[in-house]
Amino acid sequence: MSEKALLRRRLLDARAALAPDALARTAEALGGRGLELPELAGAATVAAYVSVGREPGTRALLDALHARGVRVLLPVLLPDNDLDWAAYEGRGALAKAGRGLLEPTGPRLGPEAVCAADAVLLPGLAVDARGMRLGRGGGSYDRVLARLARAGKDPALVVLLYADEVVARVPEEPHDHPVHAVVTPDGVARFGRS
Repeated sequence: MSEKALLRRRLLDARAALAPDALARTAEALGGRGLELPELAGAATVAAYVSVGREPGTRALLDALHARGVRVLLPVLLPDNDLDWAAYEGRGALAKAGRGLLEPTGPRLGPEAVCAADAVLLPGLAVDARGMRLGRGGGSYDRVLARLARAGKDPALVVLLYADEVVARVPEEPHDHPVHAVVTPDGVARFGRS
């Protein structure tokens, strides 16, 4: 197993051991902390995702951003693992999709729609002190980050994690991009941006 695969397995096992009440408390804390982050609270458009399973909860944050009038874009997984996007219109406008995901039911805006985002909330399993993010390994968000770079866009890149998922070092590859901030229930850490 690669170093990344071993770290992913360890982190996923730790998430699997979390109690339901801890998940709920963490989701609430992350929603509040996320709104304290100027890059999210002050954005006109945020590209995000709907947390599923044991992922750090995003739903409270999505609802709060939407209620504030922020345009929230959510991903729609394409057959080739790339991402299309659609606007978030509330929890009632989400549908079950493949791989256990929840996706917006509204009109598809195309893969380039993410380029309009002022901030991108990325899923992850870990981040290190350099801001290097460890994802799930599917490559969908690597494509998103490459698309943003090709378009010359530099939105704030933010990851929501459990506190113990901020680690000493994440193995990196040439295609990996650092994030600008990580939000945990304990607070915010920033990397390379003021």
